[in-house]
Amino acid sequence: MRDEFMRALQFRHACKLFDEKRALARADLDYVLEAGRLSPSSLGLEPWRFIVVEDRALRRHLRSACWNQSQITTAGAVIVILALKADLKPESGYARRMLRRLVATDGELEEAMQIYHGITHGDLVAWSVAQCHIAAADMMLAAASIGLDSCPMGGFEPEAVAEVLGIDRARFEVALLLALGYRAQPQPPRHRLPLAELVEYR
Repeated sequence: MRDEFMRALQFRHACKLFDEKRALARADLDYVLEAGRLSPSSLGLEPWRFIVVEDRALRRHLRSACWNQSQITTAGAVIVILALKADLKPESGYARRMLRRLVATDGELEEAMQIYHGITHGDLVAWSVAQCHIAAADMMLAAASIGLDSCPMGGFEPEAVAEVLGIDRARFEVALLLALGYRAQPQPPRHRLPLAELVEYR
């Protein structure tokens, strides 16, 4: 498993140009989405939703909202990862419903809700978006494990993306776009700092 995982890490890169002639199999797309569904989230709240954009005409409209980046139209599909907003407010009932799954007693539920209230005192949207990035990382590695290329995309105009896709921005924040497909060009050299520059043991 260790070798297979490392091969997936080495295979994955931010693919900038996909082979437009190669379609994605639905089973492969479902596999990637399942990796997102199974991702860990703080308090198990799963604050993400996924929109899969396959339609080419729709992706042409979406491209203009994404700084005209070619990944949007050359990929086989683009997954738009939405971060929950309105549902995460304590009064919505969503957090209580999700936490109820994880506890055995009402007392434990109230303790969990107290922890959640601590989270809500901060920037709840930023917290939600950060959780979505965890799911995105898992989906990219899942894609790499089956030979699919991906590109995480933070370069977009949230308002424009929401308008193209009819997203209610009161309910959702556009967290990230994930283009999926097959590379049209060889993978470029990988540049990473050595562990010695990144890690400090104490």
